[in-house]
Amino acid sequence: MRLRPPASEPETDHLTPGSPAPSGAAALLLVALALVAFDLRAPLTSVAPLLAPLRGDLRLGDTAAGVLTSLPVLCLGVFAFAAPRLARRHSTRTLLIVALGVLALGGAVRAGGSPMALFAGTVLVAAPIGIANVLIPGLIKQRFPRSVPRVSAFYSGALTFGAAVGPAVAVPLAVATGSAWRVPLLLLVVPPAVVAAVVVYVALDRTRGRKPVSEPAPTPAPDAGSLPGPTPAGRPAPLWRSALAWQVTLFFGVQSLLSYTVFGWLPTMWQGRGPSPASAGLALSLCNAVGVLGAWLLAVSGRRFADQRAAGVTVACLTATGLTGVVAGPYVLLWPSVAVLGLGLGAGFALALGLFALRSPDAPTTAALSAMGQGIGYLIAVVGPLGAGALHDVTGAWTWPLAGLLIACAVQAAVALSAGRARTVTAAAPR
Repeated sequence: MRLRPPASEPETDHLTPGSPAPSGAAALLLVALALVAFDLRAPLTSVAPLLAPLRGDLRLGDTAAGVLTSLPVLCLGVFAFAAPRLARRHSTRTLLIVALGVLALGGAVRAGGSPMALFAGTVLVAAPIGIANVLIPGLIKQRFPRSVPRVSAFYSGALTFGAAVGPAVAVPLAVATGSAWRVPLLLLVVPPAVVAAVVVYVALDRTRGRKPVSEPAPTPAPDAGSLPGPTPAGRPAPLWRSALAWQVTLFFGVQSLLSYTVFGWLPTMWQGRGPSPASAGLALSLCNAVGVLGAWLLAVSGRRFADQRAAGVTVACLTATGLTGVVAGPYVLLWPSVAVLGLGLGAGFALALGLFALRSPDAPTTAALSAMGQGIGYLIAVVGPLGAGALHDVTGAWTWPLAGLLIACAVQAAVALSAGRARTVTAAAPR
């Protein structure tokens, strides 16, 4: 018989940090991570291909459309800061199930058919995604402590796959259902979120009440980026004073800036080179699909390197090469350039997510670093699509936006030389 905690006590996951997931539940937990990953990206990327009919139906101007496309990224950053406080009061299982429930509700509201419902639903969709984004790296650190790079790459690959599926199936769903945008947006959010919530409940419930398997955490080597000793109540040391934490945050922020600029503007850049509008959505889907391969290659190659400095510089160079080819390269290299761009962005996102766990000694510190990195990182990312659009409006070309994105790639490579070193921030031991 499985014992439940008393009603007066906070619900916990009943696993200590560093305890691997029982082998019988590991596969199911990976399935749950893949389903959650789909729900954290497809609801966001499926809007772009439907934006034209949506704007026509709701009579949205350019300003309102710009707010609609940047509002999700802003919410991802703002609500990431709420995740650690919620995690101290509720179990990861409870928070993920509630987040998926709110996500489904937001999807239904967003398809309501009025501008107010559209914007309110967008917030309800993005807010739980921002919270879940922070929880997953800590869950991976806790349940797969010996396989953090591989599981992180698997999860980021699933995220990228979800980002590719959204724009790829949105228009076909609109044609099949006879609905310009409401039904496709509804179908891409509500049913997947409900299914993911059920699988998450089952997968995480199977490890509740089991005796944890102890696995001593490695002792981090002293480093200038590490934090001073423990803080009271077993909480992670204040990451705001850690140079290493800021380096990881900046790497994630620049990676997100590059990714969301591409998500928002690649179809427009693509059409500016001459291909048909119909191929623009396909180009974005290809970019995201190749990103899955990039995440997988990072997982495979990561076993051979002691740190992630070479990987960080490589993904920055791939991204810069792909962007240059799309904007200014020979026409015959457009499709190969999109593939190279997707490879760099996919591997870069996998690396950015993996650094939260790799630079942390335990699951609580991973959650805290994930909250800091994603909270600030997504706020940095908002600058990308807004800045690229503003520069394009002023100059009428993509030359200056490309220059800004190449500078971002150079910053990413420079930061990788510090954030990629094999070390961890120091956290308190639980009492």
